[in-house]
Amino acid sequence: MVEFGTGYTQPMEREFHDHGHGHDHGNHGFPSSDNSGNVGLTIGDLGMSLAMGPVPNVAAVGAKLRSGTKVMEIGFFGMGKGSGQGHTPEMYGEKQRQALVEIGRANKVDFTTHTSVGVYGLAGMDQQGNFSKSQKNFSMTEIKRAIEFASDVGQGGPVVVHTGEFQRPVVDAEWNEHKDDPFYKKFKMYPDEEGRTSYKVVDTRTGAVIQEARKNRSVSKPVWNTVKEGEEYIDFDGQTKKATGRERAEGERIYVDYFGKRLKSDQRVPEFDYKAGHFRIEQMDWEKMKEEASEMTKRAREEWKKWKSGKLTDEEKKSSLWRERVFKDTIKDEKQIEVKPEEAYIISTLETNAANSRGWSLQYGGNFEEYIDRVKKLKKAKELYVKIESETTDPNQKELLKHQVNAMAGGLVPPESKYPTEILDKEIKEIERHITQAREAASSQWAQSEEAMEQIRHVQSAEVYALNEAYDAYAMAAMTAMKHTENLKSQGKLKKPIAVALENLFPESYGAHPDELIKLVKGSRDRMVQVMKNQFPRMSERELNDKARTHITATFDMGHLNMWRKYWNGDDKKSIQENNDEFNKWMLTKVEEMVDKDIVGHVHIDDNQGYQDEHLAPGEGNTPIKEIVTLLKKKNYKGELIIEPGADYYTDLSGFHSVMKTWRDMDLPVYGRGSGVSGVGGGKKGRSWGQVGYGYFGQTQPPYFTVGAYVPSEDWSLWSGVPLE
Repeated sequence: MVEFGTGYTQPMEREFHDHGHGHDHGNHGFPSSDNSGNVGLTIGDLGMSLAMGPVPNVAAVGAKLRSGTKVMEIGFFGMGKGSGQGHTPEMYGEKQRQALVEIGRANKVDFTTHTSVGVYGLAGMDQQGNFSKSQKNFSMTEIKRAIEFASDVGQGGPVVVHTGEFQRPVVDAEWNEHKDDPFYKKFKMYPDEEGRTSYKVVDTRTGAVIQEARKNRSVSKPVWNTVKEGEEYIDFDGQTKKATGRERAEGERIYVDYFGKRLKSDQRVPEFDYKAGHFRIEQMDWEKMKEEASEMTKRAREEWKKWKSGKLTDEEKKSSLWRERVFKDTIKDEKQIEVKPEEAYIISTLETNAANSRGWSLQYGGNFEEYIDRVKKLKKAKELYVKIESETTDPNQKELLKHQVNAMAGGLVPPESKYPTEILDKEIKEIERHITQAREAASSQWAQSEEAMEQIRHVQSAEVYALNEAYDAYAMAAMTAMKHTENLKSQGKLKKPIAVALENLFPESYGAHPDELIKLVKGSRDRMVQVMKNQFPRMSERELNDKARTHITATFDMGHLNMWRKYWNGDDKKSIQENNDEFNKWMLTKVEEMVDKDIVGHVHIDDNQGYQDEHLAPGEGNTPIKEIVTLLKKKNYKGELIIEPGADYYTDLSGFHSVMKTWRDMDLPVYGRGSGVSGVGGGKKGRSWGQVGYGYFGQTQPPYFTVGAYVPSEDWSLWSGVPLE
């Protein structure tokens, strides 16, 4: 294996860099970018990734190790059961894993691991956009396989996993709406994204999407009957009070019935328009929905306070609309409780559906009691006439009975030439049919109403649900990594703790933005601390946090971050270069934030033109890679720097050419003990890969020997070779 940094040349060996005159022949390959050599790296600092599948077997891995890199990242293209072009960690058995360990040791190369590229986050989102526990478990299984592979082959190190928990809008993302941010509203997917944005809302019982709340669609709902400023109402304590207007200013509404008596929010009634003769309805757009969400948040927080103080009865707890949202020991502060506008959108729709079902239930069941009473009376009458008919033998008297039943029924029973018992039987059956219809219709409508109210209790924004699932999954994966780390340590094999390294991926999905990646890492660390507290109650808070930081980290991918360039909302008054410079400034600012917040533990180096994840060689796209590397070194970053080849597998001779292009672009020095390469001892300028690559160490040298007719005759010479003349 070529190993830069030890030097194949020795101090006494002849130099091959020039032959004395004042110009340099050193750049016979491709020219280096700026010949600065000031990024602070050496060739040995850069690793390379390889994908198992395209790289077919262990022997091929061994061949890749001879390139001179110190770290190789083994990635897997397969997911589930492996295939020829999509290997999985499980396709490599005990002997193959041992062979990888041995060739790594022989070549002094460390391995890192990349989980299947088919894993996009751990929230469990499936292809239909629903969140599935089985999908989540499937992805976690892939990570577990990768962790075991990292333990056996790499004996530690980061295990990279793609984020991408769910799809979310860009223009309305939280990080794009901070008005005090210099990059406020700088990203937009497409024109009028603000008006066409939609948010998914899920049922927490199943993870299925209930509906998408769309910003450009209003919701029709009743105008609830409330007291206006200066109006009097009867409060819950029976005292007459006057509304001051302060309540509405604080986001609180006082609901009353049509007699001025105060009602709880779940008992409120619509306002009646006496002039129009109907109940008032309003169209709620997104801004009004934000107000509704704010009011719901206040109600939910009040319910939480009552629950915490023990003021709620068991029946009130059971019937509370906020039962599943706020009655949790994990909530320590009311600020953790928030109803989002998209949740208010769905809750308002469900409330309307519930009210509609209740109305129909009352309609169908309105005469139910009357029907029951009538049947009772008719059955008593039937008993009487059964007795009379059985005791009557005179035909004239029996004929008279046929006319009496009509008078008894008050004209409700049509006159027919039948005995009273026959007519009563028919009437009883008819009323019983109405009873059955009313019972079935009313009960089913009431059930639908209760189901809508129960669904309200389980409404949750897809973002909140997905993040909670993701935190849990990453924390459990990190617990697995911690156990394998401790096992390696006990065997004396541990090189570096195994860490689940969350990678920013595509801008369209959550986790790609640096702020989201920070939130994912920190949230997963907090969840891991909670899990460890239960398992290791004697462990100190500091030790818990240290372990969480060790086993959950982030993989920062430069090319993936550069793909945000296509959504950059530049200034039309500025030039293309000025807008590009501003975007580069944003990138460097975010990289610095991630490093300062202590989440970056692993780095991927690749390039593109800001559109798709093409994995160009560094320097061939527009990603400010050298500036980022310089910043990382300035911030004392100590993790791996992995070059990820891609396009060069198809557009150049090999993927390794991406690595050599990186050496050239960064003008990395080639070290040696002799002055011929490094310049040490001879006082001459050291050589970089830009001068050495694609050439024969710079240039052709004058020969220090002769051949053929130019060689002097050795017939008359001494044993020392000195000619006699």
